[in-house]
Amino acid sequence: MARTKAAKYTGGGKRSALQDVVTREYTIHLHKLVHGRSFKKRAPWAVKSVVDFARKSMGTTDVRLDPKLNQALWARGVKSVPHRIRVKLERKRNDDEGAKEKLYTYASHVVVTSFKNLQTAVVDAE
Repeated sequence: MARTKAAKYTGGGKRSALQDVVTREYTIHLHKLVHGRSFKKRAPWAVKSVVDFARKSMGTTDVRLDPKLNQALWARGVKSVPHRIRVKLERKRNDDEGAKEKLYTYASHVVVTSFKNLQTAVVDAE
């Protein structure tokens, strides 16, 4: 059956920057993202995968990684990346003068004992 008419996006109303500033916690399944990747490229690919995940889920092209998150990804070496990682993604306002975008995403590591029954959670702004 062919599509007769494409849905047309008319655009929504303007949102304030306060509504755009949000913090969420995600669990990223790194094992499936680095599967089949050669051993010497696994940890760099995992870092890129976290950045891509943050870019897609938060909708910003400017993604900054916390050094602790980078250390957690590289903790077991280049080829033995953790299977899962819990990440806190914060969409923040960019206060730089010559900023191309008004928002950026800051990704940081959340230490958990177990990944069982964890859902995506919206964290209250501190």
